[in-house]
Amino acid sequence: MIENIPAAWPLRFGFVLTPKFSLISFTSAVEALRLANRHVNEVKYEWTLLSLDGQPVTSSANVTIPCDMPLEQWNGDAIVVCSGLEVERTTSPELVTALRKIARTGKEMGAVCTGAHILAKAGLLEDHECTLHWENLPGFTETFPDVEVSNELFEIDRNRFTCAGGTAALDMMLNIISNQLGVETAAWVADQCMHDRIRDKHDQQKITLPQRLGVRHPKLLSVIKMMEENLEEPYSRTELARTAALSTRQLERLFRKYLNRSPARYYLELRLNRSRLLLLQTDMPIIDVAMACGFVSASHFSKCYRDFYGKTPRKERGLPALEV
Repeated sequence: MIENIPAAWPLRFGFVLTPKFSLISFTSAVEALRLANRHVNEVKYEWTLLSLDGQPVTSSANVTIPCDMPLEQWNGDAIVVCSGLEVERTTSPELVTALRKIARTGKEMGAVCTGAHILAKAGLLEDHECTLHWENLPGFTETFPDVEVSNELFEIDRNRFTCAGGTAALDMMLNIISNQLGVETAAWVADQCMHDRIRDKHDQQKITLPQRLGVRHPKLLSVIKMMEENLEEPYSRTELARTAALSTRQLERLFRKYLNRSPARYYLELRLNRSRLLLLQTDMPIIDVAMACGFVSASHFSKCYRDFYGKTPRKERGLPALEV
């Protein structure tokens, strides 16, 4: 239905708000539907705001949104799970059960930002391709190794539709509107949002390395890309230099000149950043997090993490310190 013109109008969405949901993803999706109605001068889309108990929900921006009804009372066409920060900690067993119950009725199931994590936890993404915010991809793949996940901007796979964070929800809805109401309506909605173009699913979630780092040196960028793709089994400085056809001294000079740090330090920071995401977004044992990020022991990992973040991995998770 999402990929085609519905059998009957209006198409009724139920937006499920979860604690610390992404406000921009939620509003981007809803505004696209509102503007589509305005353009065709007809109510083609309706939406209901839902929470597990029908009570208001506070977003990650500390903005509280009132809801229309509890999830169990909704009877529409398509669910959209809106999540955001700390999705692993804010997903209740009751929500998972409620979503499974709705899915058994044949409703379309979608998600924005990290909502795909909740659908996966409910077992609703089996045999479907999905995506979610780039920051959560490492934790997602570790937690749900059997779910087919991409780093696309959005995925529409039969009766499942998911997207990354931020304004990716707008692009997903624009593509749905284009399929259902035509390209002209979708383009008008994009113009109203001052969205310079309707992005395709294959558009990148993140800005390119040169834009992100402010660096355009091709050999330096090739080394950084290699680092980012090999965090579990880090390459040595010699291996990195050889791959880029550089001497180790030239490699050191490039990193000092453009990034003001050594290659080893930059690589370590990449691995520590990945480890923090895994600590906050998964239930992986700390030793497994350490190994997944290229550390040879839990003690070495803990020391590096404390030196960089000012707290131990256990404290990051809110766990008591181990007794010595």
